[in-house]
Amino acid sequence: MPKASFKARLNEIIFGTEPGAGRNFDIFLMVVILISVAALFVDSISEINQKYGEYLFAAEVLFTLLFTLEYAARIYCSPNRKAYILSFYGLVDLLATIPTYLSFFIPGAQHLLVIRIFRVLRVFRVFKLLHYMSEANVLIRSLNSSRRKISVFLISVLTVIVVFGSLMYLVEGPKNGFTSLPRSMYWAIVTVTTVGYGDISPRTPLGQFIASIAMITSYAIIAIPTGILSAELIQESQRAMSSRKCDSCQKFGHEKESNYCKHCGEKLTPPYG
Repeated sequence: MPKASFKARLNEIIFGTEPGAGRNFDIFLMVVILISVAALFVDSISEINQKYGEYLFAAEVLFTLLFTLEYAARIYCSPNRKAYILSFYGLVDLLATIPTYLSFFIPGAQHLLVIRIFRVLRVFRVFKLLHYMSEANVLIRSLNSSRRKISVFLISVLTVIVVFGSLMYLVEGPKNGFTSLPRSMYWAIVTVTTVGYGDISPRTPLGQFIASIAMITSYAIIAIPTGILSAELIQESQRAMSSRKCDSCQKFGHEKESNYCKHCGEKLTPPYG
């Protein structure tokens, strides 16, 4: 087989998503990725590691060699090698192999292979799940639109944490576990976020009163970012409706789920192409 034909065929198999060899290759690759990640989780269980650790490590080495060969093949048949290497998937493909090689020099480094799960994101491309990608883009655009409001909110939360942490340091002091301002701020973060580890707690009545105020304040703090993001999601949905046009009557304002124009009754073009 001529070199050019072989390279084109390899590119079709590795990068292709149409039914046939390309899709079958990606499905096989995803199954192998999931098995390798599952083996990694199982290997972290001490009882299993003591009995089958050597076999699991050997399997991981085999998986890594397979993924290394696949990565090299992708570079070889890629029409733009630099673009692939520097792309998100290219970097993930590379990082999915490095930890195993590092484990020969740094014990335990192979557990960083959990990043390999990011390779499964190709499922959106392979199975043409553009509906899910569109919904993800809506969320990303909403977060981007509300970034300034969220930034102001985070600065306000940080100010509240500093205030409550400083008050507890002054009221409780080192004898009750508040040994420094950073440790007092740690308590404030745990309290305001409603995590409540309980490793530090106020002992004096005044300290408990301040803690109660912090807990009540936390409920208001939790509600704010939800409202900000919800408002942006509603606006994004309205923008999507205003941009969807009927090809027949040229009118806008159709919902994403609509199949027919609400003005003329003609069939609408699917929003995902």
